[in-house]
This record gives sequence, structure tokens and C-alpha cells, in this order.
Amino acid sequence: MDVRFATFNASLSRNALGELVTDLSTPDNAQARAVAEIIQRTSPDVLLVNEFDYVEDGVAAALFRDNYLQVPQHGADPVTYPHCFVAASNTGIPTGFDLNRDGVIGGDDAFGFGLFAGQFGMVVYSRYPIDHDAVRTFQHFLWKDMPDNLMPTDFYSPEEQDILRLSSKSHWDLPISLGNRTVHFLVSHPTPPAFDGAEGRNSRRNHDEIRFWADYISGSLASSYVHDDAGDPGGLGPGELFVIAGDQNCDPNDGDSFEGSIEALLDHPGVNTAVTPASEGAVEASILQGGANLVHVGNPAHDTADFNDYPGPGNLRVDYVLPSKALRILDAGVFWPVRADPLSRLTGVFPFPSSDHRLVWVDVRLPH
Repeated sequence: MDVRFATFNASLSRNALGELVTDLSTPDNAQARAVAEIIQRTSPDVLLVNEFDYVEDGVAAALFRDNYLQVPQHGADPVTYPHCFVAASNTGIPTGFDLNRDGVIGGDDAFGFGLFAGQFGMVVYSRYPIDHDAVRTFQHFLWKDMPDNLMPTDFYSPEEQDILRLSSKSHWDLPISLGNRTVHFLVSHPTPPAFDGAEGRNSRRNHDEIRFWADYISGSLASSYVHDDAGDPGGLGPGELFVIAGDQNCDPNDGDSFEGSIEALLDHPGVNTAVTPASEGAVEASILQGGANLVHVGNPAHDTADFNDYPGPGNLRVDYVLPSKALRILDAGVFWPVRADPLSRLTGVFPFPSSDHRLVWVDVRLPH
């Protein structure tokens, strides 16, 4: 059985509560149409969308599915996802503390950065059943409960350390039923390793948010500290199939990430990295945009995000779809067309018609 898994930071978050529902309530929002067409052109079987505001009861997710994904966009075939999962995000939920020490309690002081509860959330769409009874979420897992964590304890007060959550949005383990096999879709969206000071609170948190999945797939000893929001302990068992996906906000070669962050997954013995998703469009963009891209060490073909080239970090590889070793990779790619391709109208240049991130997909074959 062959399955396409994908991740897409679609930048569909809005600046105020309710705006996304308003925008998706009609079928004519230009950005949502471009995002939907990218999804239609790539046609994933299982898809994580990052930066999609959480709305209770999945209202926004249903509107995007009904008014955009299931409607042909610019001649593309519609996609149908009978299965969907949404859950609350730590973004915008107040902590009551001035975490960034600016004298004002606001969005940067929430459990995860956000101007309102659920901003920058996420949603998963699937052609295959999601075992909702077996879903595990880790929204409330405390940062301090991770052994050998990198929390800057000389920066946060003891009271703050006692309530800080590890996940800036959430971590979800979604069991996807694929024939007679189950694949755990492990999704998250760690905080960017930026917008902090010398204490490195965000870069350190990014490191540990990524490390959480590395521990989760490593067996009983490494994941013994893990407990989900229902209080159930432990990570994946031996031999369980998984795909880790999301905007990890971390490049293995360039940018400002804490050393060794994404390597916890890329170098993990249980992760299949035999094929790295790539695109010609990313190479072209790196050359044309110059700036920080000129001094990057990493292969520009692997970039997945078009960031500010000066004074920003330039284009980076931050979005990942990482299958377990038992899942054979058949093909992989990044939706980043070259400028001569008519579909480049969907990615464009700033201000982007869709998102500053690109959809990343990986085709895998399940073992018999």
C-alpha cells in the first residue's frame, strides 16, 4: 500500500478571533484558494496544515474542506478528506506571567505565542480513518518534566518553571488506519528559535520540542517520562510505524537554531532519511534572492521556506515529513515551481499569494 504524507504551513492564521471563519465562509478568499490549489495539485492522502487557527468543534476546518478543498481551483481536481482532526493549541492562552520581561503581559507571554487562544493552531486531514479513541495529545505536558531539558532556569522564576508547557502549540499522535496497518502521524509546530535574548528561551524550547518526538519513538527507556493529556505514560512501542511531520522551525545547516536540534530526528536510527524532499524552484529562488542565501552551507534544493534574505535568515529547510525506517520512501518533493512554470503563481514572491512556506510531501510504501 502506497500513501502520500504531507505537511504545509499554509499561513492561514488571522490577527483576530473569528476572522478565519469569516474568510472561509465564502469560496472566494484568494489566499485560501491558492492554498487549496496547492493541496489539490499535490493531492496528499494524509496532510498536516500548520498555522490554521483553532476553532472549537472544527468549524474552520470544515469550512476550508467544504468551500475550498472540495471545490475545483483553477482547473485542479478537488480533494476529498472524509477524516479530520483538530484540537486546542497552547497559543494565546495566558500564563499570567511577564515571560519576556517587557513590563506588559501580552501575546508573547502566553503558553505559546498568540494574540488569541488558538491562533497559529493546526489541523490534520486524511483520506484514511483516524482512530480518534487512540489519539494522544500532549498540550499540557510541562517543560520541566523532560529530563535534561534546556529550559533557562536562571531566566524563568521557580513559579514560571512550574507552569511552563513544553509545546508551543501541541504535540499530537494520530493513529491512521491504513488497511490492516496503523501509522502514527506525529505532528507538531515548535516555536521559532528567534525573538528572544541571550537566554535563548525560544531556541532552547525549539530544541526540546523537537527532542520530544525523538524520545517518543526511541523506546520505553527514553520515553519513560512522557505522559499525555489523559495521564497515560510512555511513547511508541517497538516496531510501531510512524511519520513525523510539521514545521519544525529548524534547519540542520543554516539559521539560528540551537546546535543539534533537528539532528535529533535526522540522525535518529529509527527515521528514514534515504530521500530528502527537494525542488528546482528553491534553487532558483536562492540564486535570484541572494542575500543571506549566498553564505548558506545547506543545499538550497532542500529549502522549504522563503524567508527575508536581509536582515533575515534567508531561505531555509524547516518543514519535514520523516517516516520510520520500515516505511520505504518511493518519492518525495517540495512544491516550489520555478518562475517559468505557470504554477509559480501559487507560491510567488513576497507578499506571497499563499504562504512563505512550501508544501512538503513524501510517498511511502507500507510493509506487508
